[in-house]
Amino acid sequence: MKLSEIIDVLDASIWVGEDQLDKEFSIAGAADLMSDILAKLAEGCIFMTGLVTVQSIRTAAVSGVGAVVFVRDKKPPPEIIEMAREEEIPLLSTPCSMFVSCGRLHASGLTGLDGSR
Repeated sequence: MKLSEIIDVLDASIWVGEDQLDKEFSIAGAADLMSDILAKLAEGCIFMTGLVTVQSIRTAAVSGVGAVVFVRDKKPPPEIIEMAREEEIPLLSTPCSMFVSCGRLHASGLTGLDGSR
């Protein structure tokens, strides 16, 4: 699924990554604990979180996450937008809850981190 399709499915706003709309994704994960992300997230996945902090972007960069989605209509402050831009990590926000975001992406064909459907 392309990033542009993910934006449509999640009714998301894009903050960073307008030049990466054709980037492909096949897996997604969600967490608010950064230790869960470091332990479980797969490289190149969509990462959904409600934690709008620089630690989210740092963790995404270290883990090789393909894009970050802030759920529950959270808006990133300028320093987070700039950090995502520097790391070349697409950054989105969606008005959907984490549960609904995961459900929409799963219904659209993405798998969980373990590849199961």
